[in-house]
Amino acid sequence: MIGIVDYSLGNIQNVKNALDKLGYPYLLSSEQSELESCDTVILPGVGHFGNAMQSIESLGIKDTLLEIAGSKRIIGICLGMQLLFESSSEGNREGLGLLKGHVRRMDTPFTIPHLGWNTLNSECGSLDGRDVYFIHSYMVTGGADTIATTGYGIEVPAVVQKGSIIGIQFHPEKSGDAGLEILKTAIEGGF
Repeated sequence: MIGIVDYSLGNIQNVKNALDKLGYPYLLSSEQSELESCDTVILPGVGHFGNAMQSIESLGIKDTLLEIAGSKRIIGICLGMQLLFESSSEGNREGLGLLKGHVRRMDTPFTIPHLGWNTLNSECGSLDGRDVYFIHSYMVTGGADTIATTGYGIEVPAVVQKGSIIGIQFHPEKSGDAGLEILKTAIEGGF
């Protein structure tokens, strides 16, 4: 069973649609006992880092995610990926701290937000050369666990993984068949 974290700031319907297409059973919850019963937990996210952490903390989800991090697979998507890190300049808030690194506004000569299709660069064959859909204004910096990047006037971490913790900056649920394959690989064990 896959648990989708419900904290009112996510691309939940698109994630549910992707899981339906892939044939995975799932539940939507903010309850500790329900999330603990899942094999994999997806932390979706669209919006502001500070608001997201405030919601996660007020619902008690932060403690739940920290407790299950060693025993369950956690997949953060877009803002959900950023929340996995130590802190963000967006709202000047601490994150979950499950991965080392910080989140800051993108410093690129290109238009922000980074919006649209872009190609992944990776030594991992299941990721390299895949075209996927991005929409974000902030990016991870200082993270040592990057396994795929994309170029947007600068090198942008696109996929990170440390053990059972996986972050995906783009939206796999909006990236067609390539995105669904990447999401399936993440759910099945990672890259």
